[in-house]
Amino acid sequence: MKLQFKEQQFQVDAVKAITDSFLGQEKGSGHFTLERSKELMQKAKQAAAGINTLQFTEEVDENIGYRNKLLKITDNQLLQNIQKVQQQNDIRESEILEKPTVQKKGINLTIEMETGTGKTYTYIRTMYELHAQYGWSKFIIIVPSVAIREGVYKSFEVTETHFQEKYGHKIKPFIYNSSKPTDIENFASDSRISVMIINTQAFNARGKDARRIYAEIDSFQSRRPIDIIAQTNPILIIDEPQSVDGVKTLASMQDFNPLFTIRYSATHKEDYNKVYRLDAIDAYSKKLVKKIHVKGINLKGSTGTTGYVYLEQIETKTGKAPVAIIEYEKRSGSGVKRYRHRLEEGANLFELSGEMPQYKNCLITDINGASNTISVNGISLQAGDAVGDLDEKAFRRIQIRETILSHLQKEKELYNKDIKVLSLFFIDTVDKYRKYDENGEQVLGEYAQIFEEEYNKLKNDFLDLFQQDYNDYLKDTDPGTARKAYFPSAYAEFLDRDKADEIHNGYFSIDKKKKFIDPSVKRGSEDSDDISAYDLIMKDKERLLSLEEPTRFIFSHSALKEGWDNPNVFQICALKHTETASKNRRRQEVGRGMC
Repeated sequence: MKLQFKEQQFQVDAVKAITDSFLGQEKGSGHFTLERSKELMQKAKQAAAGINTLQFTEEVDENIGYRNKLLKITDNQLLQNIQKVQQQNDIRESEILEKPTVQKKGINLTIEMETGTGKTYTYIRTMYELHAQYGWSKFIIIVPSVAIREGVYKSFEVTETHFQEKYGHKIKPFIYNSSKPTDIENFASDSRISVMIINTQAFNARGKDARRIYAEIDSFQSRRPIDIIAQTNPILIIDEPQSVDGVKTLASMQDFNPLFTIRYSATHKEDYNKVYRLDAIDAYSKKLVKKIHVKGINLKGSTGTTGYVYLEQIETKTGKAPVAIIEYEKRSGSGVKRYRHRLEEGANLFELSGEMPQYKNCLITDINGASNTISVNGISLQAGDAVGDLDEKAFRRIQIRETILSHLQKEKELYNKDIKVLSLFFIDTVDKYRKYDENGEQVLGEYAQIFEEEYNKLKNDFLDLFQQDYNDYLKDTDPGTARKAYFPSAYAEFLDRDKADEIHNGYFSIDKKKKFIDPSVKRGSEDSDDISAYDLIMKDKERLLSLEEPTRFIFSHSALKEGWDNPNVFQICALKHTETASKNRRRQEVGRGMC
């Protein structure tokens, strides 16, 4: 699968809001003396001789570094430009050039874009336009985590052809690595657009790797990487600034000697000279994001005499009485288990349960398809309501089941259009999904076990819903041939082929001992987060979106709460306590599937 991109007017407007803020600035580039290392000089000579593809625009024996040309427009003119842009975009006008209290130089511009509307695409395009209009070519993208860093790098890769067709050249970004200081030298010596992507742990942590950016490195001719970067007067682009706005981090950013800073997020804590806004209401009105439907699960009050009953939904068919899909407890040979059945009005749960006393005189009455309700012992239940004994584990099981159910409903609807459906679970602890036993073997956690049990129960219901002629076609046709010879694709084979243990995956940090850990734990290294877990979801999004890739359900702790979004995520389930979560955090989590 290859991702396609098209020009969106709101993204063009966001780019223009930045470029118009600098009207009056003359185009050009700056230079400084850069003492090149022997390694870089050798590469330059090889390039000049046609030995490799590394290109230099100056003579190889000249120690020339390139930097962004300093602002020539006055602060007053800059403020007037910003105010004019704010007027055009119906945004509160800045009375002064606003900046964080710890900032000593440069200005800040804020872009608010709702999650899923192409924030990364927008700031990549902004780089191209700032270079085209003003000659600025040095950019540093600062991100709060390794996960977002990998996602940003991937975005450059998938948009490369699109932007080359529009602007006639490519941007080749690099991820800062303290063990490769010559990347910094290349960054400074290249006259083309140069982009460095760096996560805050690489310059703002206590580990030795983070300190290397400030250290005199022998292999780097006893120079400090930070000094080379500072001479380029880079433009800083902060992705998700609400996660990096600590006083120490903001102060450390000043060491880059930025020309100015652009801040991109849907959930800013602080707005500094906001010049563009595309909030949730705007995004929805422009049909840029999905409409949210919240499926709640409520425990109804009980006198203690009613057994456990959970109403999943009311099923209606033309010409037939509605039936209720209900879960209740039932005696079996191995004890009491919970079963899910379709029941008609008048069903006697006492008899169905094996005459369990808590269901004495418990009848299902008043099944109402219009209001999606039933009555149990005089208690009215709406779809999603439960009555009786419902512990934490049972509650989570219902959540998982409902997410699978919604997923399969949406999947059946969209599969014939070759659109893959993804679902995302947020969990409170990693070991609820995956852990190690006493022998060091990897085993499924509680939620993963529940998921596989519930998926296997539900999937057959959707096979029964197919038209018979299509079922016959599937039975008589090799699935591999079916995808090529017949449209729509073989959804029944798709369900049956993907075993429950193959269709879900978890994305968590892995420590040096290959054990799963909480992604929030930092180890003092620039790669301290969760890079090892993101190959599929962050680096190979095209494969994840392919119907040939079995992963359809994703479990995450906290690493996917921001910076990653996917238009194919249709269900998001929070398997954790959310009462204490901040509004911004909940909005970020929901935003993973808003696009």
